[in-house]
Amino acid sequence: MDISGSLQAIGDQFRGLDTRDPSSWPAIPRYALLAAVAAIVLGLLWFLWLTNSNDELEAERAKEVTLRTDYTAKLQKAVSLEELKRQRVQVMQYVTLLEKQLPSKSEMDALLSDINQAGVGRSLQFDLFRPGQVAVRDYYAELPIAVKVTGRFHDIGDFTADIAHLSRIVTLNNLAIAPSAGKDGAGTLTLEATAKTFRYLDPDEVAAQRKTAQGAKGARR
Repeated sequence: MDISGSLQAIGDQFRGLDTRDPSSWPAIPRYALLAAVAAIVLGLLWFLWLTNSNDELEAERAKEVTLRTDYTAKLQKAVSLEELKRQRVQVMQYVTLLEKQLPSKSEMDALLSDINQAGVGRSLQFDLFRPGQVAVRDYYAELPIAVKVTGRFHDIGDFTADIAHLSRIVTLNNLAIAPSAGKDGAGTLTLEATAKTFRYLDPDEVAAQRKTAQGAKGARR
């Protein structure tokens, strides 16, 4: 086989090619051009595929970080679930205890009587005992009571302590103590204060309060 002659014949096919009309080229140059074009196209496709694959890889890596964070947070919640349940039971017990300290609507008269008896039992003279206007909140009602009592210093102190130890919640606000101005005022003091007691709302009152709040929101819109 004449290898040099074959190579020379192949080389002769690449001479004098018309670049404007590749279809007229001899077989070997024409196939070589097709192979080069196919290689370029495949290279471009390969590059584009790798670029898209890299973007997808980065997106999946970011997703993995998010999933790991979510998994860690959920794992911590699962580990502390029993502790959270125990704390919830304690909170509910505390709420129930507080609710028991709030009288119902029907028990308010008895509570007012208890406040009055706390003063009478300490030999105090009531100069004023006037319940005010009830202020209704979201889930409870607040009743202010204007109180003015006269008596000895220690008796007034014991009276305030008795108020604090009532089974129901009663607070003393705006306290003012001054010497008694009466004829028998020697050694006696006058206490003026606003006693506030609270009661929880009945279901009907809660529903009415919610309806009023919704109506107010609708009016603002």
